[in-house]
Amino acid sequence: MLKYQELIRANMDKLAENITTEQGKTLKDAWGDVFRGLEVVEHACGMGTLQMGEYVSNVSNGIDTFSIREPLGVCAGICPFNFPAMIPLWMFPIAVTCGNTFVLKPSEKDPGAAMMLAELAMEAGLPKGVLNIVHGTHDVVNNICDDEDIKAVSFVGSNIAGMHIYSRASAKGKRVQSNMGAKNHAIILPDADRDATLNALIAAGFGAAGQRCMALSTAVFVGGSEPWEDELVKRASSLVVNSGMASDADLGPVISKQAKKRICKLIQSGADNGARVLLDGRDIVVPNFENGNFVGPTLLADVKSEMECYKEEIFGPVLLLMKAESLDDAIQIVNRNKYGNGASIFTTSGVSARKFQTDIEAGQVGINVPIPVPLPFFSFTGSKASFAGDLNFYGKAGVQFFTQIKTVTQQWKESPAQRVSLSMPTSQK
Repeated sequence: MLKYQELIRANMDKLAENITTEQGKTLKDAWGDVFRGLEVVEHACGMGTLQMGEYVSNVSNGIDTFSIREPLGVCAGICPFNFPAMIPLWMFPIAVTCGNTFVLKPSEKDPGAAMMLAELAMEAGLPKGVLNIVHGTHDVVNNICDDEDIKAVSFVGSNIAGMHIYSRASAKGKRVQSNMGAKNHAIILPDADRDATLNALIAAGFGAAGQRCMALSTAVFVGGSEPWEDELVKRASSLVVNSGMASDADLGPVISKQAKKRICKLIQSGADNGARVLLDGRDIVVPNFENGNFVGPTLLADVKSEMECYKEEIFGPVLLLMKAESLDDAIQIVNRNKYGNGASIFTTSGVSARKFQTDIEAGQVGINVPIPVPLPFFSFTGSKASFAGDLNFYGKAGVQFFTQIKTVTQQWKESPAQRVSLSMPTSQK
């Protein structure tokens, strides 16, 4: 793993260029895609310590008990299109360093980065057969779920696919960790630092053209969004939509024409049901890429919780603005949503922040942080409808997912007992 992280660092530019070519995100964002995955590789370098067991000497007279973590065997990962490098690196470095072999299915939309990462792993000395790549769509996914030799499946993607994989694979007795859709909220209190909050909303709402499972898709303004709207429109309008290879690009295209059509449909649905369109990015045209799948930054205000644009994960550069009368009201809005990946609050009040931290039901909480994705020594702790399974990605939970604990109780006696005892053994005997 130490050699592997060195090779990834040396090839980051090539990996980023491949991601931008296939997926469309900007080069700078693609570089971040690789780097966040590299952090997991670095974390896996300490696996010898991370999977240490426990030992208690002489729990009873002459008896010691200890636990060890053993690999499961063959594990598999099914990846989405939006992070072609980061998500594979969430999966196989942890699995392999725990002693497993791994079958990786990258997204059929952008498999190049995963192939490059596999080649680098081989160059770093990973034995043949430890990491295996398979390509395909539904049939391959179903085969992974059904294969008796595969003991655990990791998945990141949509709720429809995620619940299918969770149900099918777990029915076969496999462990499953399924990271799925999200509707991440930020609550903005009137006392929030104005400039920092505006920048955070723009960056988290429109980065990667909104194609992040931790994208900030909904801002809930306590007291109303009107005082913030003009500046939000101004800053969002200044973002450059262009080919991801362009040096000035802030947003690239979305992944496909179907994705663009769905995003535009949800925007129109919001407008038809009473949302105010403060900024409309549906008709944007990028010179020299007139047929590209571009959607510009879009702002919808006066959004209500019953609107389709709110209930569905848009997965595009669309920021929804909602109103709450109080912090309690805002927290209720967030908690009523079925998803639970992440939620943030922007405030200068420690009392308000602490209340939010305690009462909010999202698995990952940000306080003046718009995208609260933890570093790999913690776990990615999505919850509610955003996650299916018991053990989350990376961190301690990731090690537990890819290993089976075995507890050993041993006794060594100099001479056999004088007579047989049939009573229940206890620590007192």
